[in-house]
Amino acid sequence: MYRQAADDVYSVTKGKDSRRMLPSADKKMSEKGEKVVLKKKVTLLRGISIIIGTIIGAGIFISPKGILQNTGSVGMSLVVWTACGILSLFGALCYAELGTCIKKSGGHYTYILEAFGPLPAFIRVWVELLVIRPAATAVISLAFGRYILEPFFIQCEIPDLAIKLVTALGITIVMVLNSVSVSWSARIQIFLTFCKLIAILIIIVPGVLQLIKGETQNFKDAFIGKDVSVMGLPLAFYSGMYAYAGWFYLNFVTEEVENPEKNVPLAICISMAIVTVGYVLTNVAYYTTISAEELVLSSAVAVTYAERLFGSFSLAVPIFVALSCFGSMNGGVFAVSRMFYVASREGHLPEILSMIHVRKHTPLPAVIVLLPLTMVMLFTGDIYSLLNFFSFVRWLFIGLAVAGLIYLRYKRPEMHRPFKVPIFIPALFSFTCLFMVALSLYSDPINTGIGFAITLTGVPAYYLFVIWDNKPEWFRTFTDRTTLMLQILLEVAPTDKNIS
Repeated sequence: MYRQAADDVYSVTKGKDSRRMLPSADKKMSEKGEKVVLKKKVTLLRGISIIIGTIIGAGIFISPKGILQNTGSVGMSLVVWTACGILSLFGALCYAELGTCIKKSGGHYTYILEAFGPLPAFIRVWVELLVIRPAATAVISLAFGRYILEPFFIQCEIPDLAIKLVTALGITIVMVLNSVSVSWSARIQIFLTFCKLIAILIIIVPGVLQLIKGETQNFKDAFIGKDVSVMGLPLAFYSGMYAYAGWFYLNFVTEEVENPEKNVPLAICISMAIVTVGYVLTNVAYYTTISAEELVLSSAVAVTYAERLFGSFSLAVPIFVALSCFGSMNGGVFAVSRMFYVASREGHLPEILSMIHVRKHTPLPAVIVLLPLTMVMLFTGDIYSLLNFFSFVRWLFIGLAVAGLIYLRYKRPEMHRPFKVPIFIPALFSFTCLFMVALSLYSDPINTGIGFAITLTGVPAYYLFVIWDNKPEWFRTFTDRTTLMLQILLEVAPTDKNIS
């Protein structure tokens, strides 16, 4: 069977790397003068939709109480929301510089690889593929499943099995969408981003009207509340930075952005301005109707707010929250699959993940590799514990990537930098990230320690799968046959593109 399949392919040798391609697909491409590449289909508007659509998930609608609990007052909570938006903008500006001087997709992985070498970069993608991304996708998908079913179970509790089945369907739809068409995935992301902004406006506009009517009682003595502990304020910043997380996703798809030197910085600045203003005004609107004590007790602030102001129309809010979650799912899968694609192209992940569908020009294997792991976690894993284990890993490697920007300034001063930020911005941002990592080690040493230990498994994995060249013949044969059969089954071929 393998020999027959092997007769249907031929090898194209590039240095030491032997890549296989379907002859029928190659013939079609040669007739059209095309190459198997990821095409530049991410415009400025699509770039903005990727960033906004991924940042705004369920958090701002469901539970912004984490910041209030750790600040102790309405005024300080709004200050923290604003400060976290500015700090996130600093990080996004750093990534704008990295994205315009290193024109490769892959985000954190690529920048760490360029600055500090293959081992830290491999550990980053190892943890992302193994646990972080499947767990994060499952969590946001569970929110989608719960809120899409909310209008149908008004008088009773939603069955867990129903939530998981709808969640599994949502995950599958996102994977199929990203496998079939980059254009359609981007168009749907734009639509969902507009839905999110409409949902925020539905909250903000009545809030402004409430302020005009004089509903300001919850803002009196805004900075008076319970005493803030030494640990409270940093933890509030941690919650806020988590709510703004997602500003880095456009850098995962840099190779697909039209005119990246212009559009990457512009999309980042526009998106962060919109999100920061939207987040602050949304919280202000909440406080026009809900007191600080009531907000802390609410499990879904937007729903509580809508029930008080809109009555029966409040049923529309869970639908908007579900669409918001779906947009985050779509944006996350679209972006992170490019990290796996680039890591495979660098030889850090299986070769099949660097191949492109011969007709649809999507990184099909890098997209669907997440599906089985996400489903396993959805139905069997303690997802929220996994996220607690690895929440510090995200900021550790983002801080490392931004520190790499400073290092590259001195290591490679001749590098072309169309967009350049003042040095104090990456210094401040990387220090803040590393401070949050140190804080998590201090405040929750057990969970963080477990996550750190699991992260370190990337070290032996790197030497086993990447460095060790003298693998047994049976292992080489098995991997070659598996790659070949998957290539035939998925109709994918290696990319043919030189990255400058």
